Amino acid sequence: MTAPDISFEFFPPQNLEASFRLWDTVQTLAPMDPRFVSVTYGAGGTTRDLTREAVATLHKSSGLNVAAHLTCVNATRAETLAIADQFAEAGVTDIVALRGDPPKGEGKFTPHPDGFANSVALIEALAATGKFTIRVGAYPDIHPEAAHAQADIDWLKRKLDAGADEALTQFFFEAETFFRFRDACAKAGIEKQITPGILPIENWKGARNFARRCGTTIPQWVEEAFAKAVRDDREDLLATAICTELCSDLIEGGVDKLHFYTLNRPELTRDVCHALGVVPKADLQNVA
Repeated sequence: MTAPDISFEFFPPQNLEASFRLWDTVQTLAPMDPRFVSVTYGAGGTTRDLTREAVATLHKSSGLNVAAHLTCVNATRAETLAIADQFAEAGVTDIVALRGDPPKGEGKFTPHPDGFANSVALIEALAATGKFTIRVGAYPDIHPEAAHAQADIDWLKRKLDAGADEALTQFFFEAETFFRFRDACAKAGIEKQITPGILPIENWKGARNFARRCGTTIPQWVEEAFAKAVRDDREDLLATAICTELCSDLIEGGVDKLHFYTLNRPELTRDVCHALGVVPKADLQNVA
């Protein structure tokens, strides 16, 4: 089995303790030689400044290719594009362009009166600058706001046609979910890279709640396996096994790139990468 190309997603720190955790996460995972790492926005754009600071610091200090999340929430077009320009001036030319979740307490996304109406409008504006590699989100399970699965695929095609270069999927639990989605995208004429998003499950209760909020289908066997593992205090062992098997199935099905949602807790992601044959760069140098 050929080791995949990998990438990682981090959260921006909101306090000193979280800053140390982020740096520990970067130190743990950087030797895996990711093709890029991304830094998220909070819901409603609540961590916009923190994201900008974390992106600039990581870019300057880590040597990694850093991608900044950018959303349409609570900002004018001018403000959003000014932030994009600040990223470019700092040497960060990879952006994950998203509509973004509505602010806490608001049931649905409402565009700023002078802002971007949706992610397609944001992507078009970013692409027009010619400065950025643009990645977007994709949904193998139906997005909670989508009328049906085909609507998700049609919207993804619009985003890619607007100038995005690659799609990163929401996480899922079974490889077949991704393969069905990949086939449907190909049938719709989508030819650009679709990279599976992988969530190593550090905490089953949190992962289950997250899955329910974002519309990810939870297979019954996963529910039952984690219920037993939590009782037996073997949750980490099960999480590593399930995540490794999922990634192996994807690779056997032709996937050559994986994007890990680390939640700034790197150990499980590191262990899965090792199991997939992703050797730390230092080890490769030693072999040479």
